[in-house]
Amino acid sequence: MKKNVLDLNDIHASVLDRLLELFNRRVSLQLISAFNCDPKNGLQGKLGQPAYLEDWIAKITPLTASESAFDVTFDWDNELGVPGAFLIRNNHHSEFYLKSVTLEDVPGQGQIHFVCNSWVYPADKYKKDRIFFTNKTYLPSETPAPLLKYRKEELVSLRGDGKSELQEWDRIYDYAYYNDLGRPDEDPKYERPVLGGSSKYPYPRRGRTSRPPTKKDPNTESRLNPLMALNIYVPRDEKFGPLKISDVFAFGLKAIAHILKPELSQLDFTPNEFDSLQDVLKLYKGGIELPKVLRENIRNIVPKEVLKEIIRTDSEGLLKFPVPQVIKGDVSAWRTDEEFAREMLAGVNPVIIRLLQEFPPSSKLDSTIYGDQTSTITMEHVEKYLNGLTIDEAIRNKKLFILDHHDALMPYLWRIINCTSTKIYASRTLLFLKEDGTLKPLAIELSLPHPNGYQFGAVSKVYTPAEEGVQSNIWQMAKAYVAVNDTGYHQLISHWLHTHAAIEPFVIATNRQLSVLHPIYKLLHPHFRDTMNINALAREILINAGGALEHTVFPAKFSMEFSSMLYKDWVFPEQALPSDLIKRGMAVKDENSPHGVRLVIEDYPYAVDGLEIWSAIKEWVEDYCSFYYKTDDMVQNDSELQSWWKELREEGHGDKKDEPWWPEMQTLEELVETCTIIIWIASALHAAINFGQYPLGGYPPNRPAISRRFMPEEGTPDYKELKTNPEKAFLKTFSSQLLTVIGIAVIEVLSKHSSDEIYLGQRDTPKWTSDTKPLEAFYRFGMKLAEIEDRITRRNYDKKLRNRVGPVKMPYTLLYPSSGQGLTGKGIPNSVTI
Repeated sequence: MKKNVLDLNDIHASVLDRLLELFNRRVSLQLISAFNCDPKNGLQGKLGQPAYLEDWIAKITPLTASESAFDVTFDWDNELGVPGAFLIRNNHHSEFYLKSVTLEDVPGQGQIHFVCNSWVYPADKYKKDRIFFTNKTYLPSETPAPLLKYRKEELVSLRGDGKSELQEWDRIYDYAYYNDLGRPDEDPKYERPVLGGSSKYPYPRRGRTSRPPTKKDPNTESRLNPLMALNIYVPRDEKFGPLKISDVFAFGLKAIAHILKPELSQLDFTPNEFDSLQDVLKLYKGGIELPKVLRENIRNIVPKEVLKEIIRTDSEGLLKFPVPQVIKGDVSAWRTDEEFAREMLAGVNPVIIRLLQEFPPSSKLDSTIYGDQTSTITMEHVEKYLNGLTIDEAIRNKKLFILDHHDALMPYLWRIINCTSTKIYASRTLLFLKEDGTLKPLAIELSLPHPNGYQFGAVSKVYTPAEEGVQSNIWQMAKAYVAVNDTGYHQLISHWLHTHAAIEPFVIATNRQLSVLHPIYKLLHPHFRDTMNINALAREILINAGGALEHTVFPAKFSMEFSSMLYKDWVFPEQALPSDLIKRGMAVKDENSPHGVRLVIEDYPYAVDGLEIWSAIKEWVEDYCSFYYKTDDMVQNDSELQSWWKELREEGHGDKKDEPWWPEMQTLEELVETCTIIIWIASALHAAINFGQYPLGGYPPNRPAISRRFMPEEGTPDYKELKTNPEKAFLKTFSSQLLTVIGIAVIEVLSKHSSDEIYLGQRDTPKWTSDTKPLEAFYRFGMKLAEIEDRITRRNYDKKLRNRVGPVKMPYTLLYPSSGQGLTGKGIPNSVTI
């Protein structure tokens, strides 16, 4: 694929390359023998004579990115024998994307295939000519001797020297701390701590970008101009493909970045606050007027074609968004207690709810610092809702559950409340499992630190369900405070930390330590596609100081610091779905059950569908790994595998290197479990957490992200307003118009599938390996996923499974493996691509 004509920076190079091709062929390839060494070449594989790409000029460079096939004719040399790799040299002035090379009519072999998928820059950008290997798979000890040195040298080149300034064409994978989120040179309010490398702020590592330090703080890396966000360094082959770049989402993130311009954020939009839920619905059904200064600022920066897609405005400046699924079937069903509880099992954050095993709920916070944080929920609050059971009986019968956002939030509450405009509580929500399989909320506890100091414990108030009068309005408010906590925790911990940030060190370590010839590289590589680029872009405009997330989730400027605190609780083996369910008490071990565990709540859509996906991934990984590793000794003696696992623990997740729970990587079983967890995190877990954001949260009253006022107290004007105009009081507390627009715009972009998405059970080429047995196992994996799709569809039609559709009439499809492009609320991409 040539660089396209519309790349204005490259037109002169493209024209020059065509002229030079008239006089001399400029792209050469040399085959490397897999079986015959050349003593003159340090016993590396014998090199064939250069052959050249033919008819470069005859292939018209398209206006947009598209593929072209070229011929190369090699003179066969019997002394060369079967090729195992080739060198390519690009003497043009611009790069091209090399997708694959197929050798036809190789004597004794027929066809030999090379999967390349790499940008090849002009030769003067590299110290050595680029090398590509065949699609054969070799453990290090089984690598043909003529290829062994090439294999090792390629890995050395991908690691770099850890010091050099990184350029656009570099393919260097290296580690860095999260030291690029702050902007201390601009304003002290944009200073942020370095995350990673300390016990106070532990964090996974990111990819090194090598930008110079800021003037004010040598430990903080300088940042790019927001308009240049797409130019942030990631290894060249980790950058988005042309289709993804041309998709609207990249420009959408730019548009959002500029909605957040400081001068715009300071404008007083109070006259345009939402007065009723009907006003919010206008965002989808009629449109609301954007302030003129906001429209003009965005139009000055974003092309109008892009603006039309991202900020759907008509000639009158009305702003519109697609109707979220949560209000498509019924505009008010989101308010019901059943839906509030159902989304803990089938919503966008179904990984927090746990079985209640003691009453009252206790705290794990250090009592010498935080005092007594035990819950104030009493038997009197809940026993009347337990269908005749006592508390003890309900706990014994596994009928009580808790959504607990108390311990995670309490240590940060005063800082958030005193240093930001956010007004939140730590929360505990108790729920009861009814006979029909649905959950009933019993009580919500909202807590603040004691006004005399943390050491005096918490000041708490408990709210219980009510259906009439001001008490019903207060109950709706209590549920919304819980939703604010859950939305922020979801975005920062369940989504960003546990998928995006946790997986990036695996991407880096895999490319640094496992050759493309290695079976585990071939297994994992599809699950890393686009992840480094999306994470780098997120650091530029989403999770940075003053970025979109700081404006739209409750911890505000403490958001990333908050996620660092929660990283202390991250345990790699517990990311396995069965282990996570058992830890939360949502399942028990049961060898007679299909997936080795039995669910405590049978109709738990995320867990039911997830266990099927988990088991399908694990079976595929077992089939694949056992083909290459016949014994545990082979795992132990695989030098690249052991280096990979050592570096992952000691560098990639270096702040966790001394944890006792890391698998030792000494057995095939440990290898299978590890690879299954990696694939699960990158594919299904991320899909379940990400692609429901707009369908469920695109209507902010259902999942508000920020609260601006505390619960009204009786006798105050706010309480009177809550009594006389509950919708206005609700919206004044939870839905600022400007922040709502920003929040919706962000999650709409994050919930979309791009046009080049590759889903679980798919590969970008059918020739990714030459080994028949793994190809057959992969085919079976794809067929199993298709069967799971059918079962998910059937379950969603089963009226007895009330949690699958719920009052909002929204079927649970977040773990349905395949999808089309756009905002679909389903589909499991192979990797964290958005």
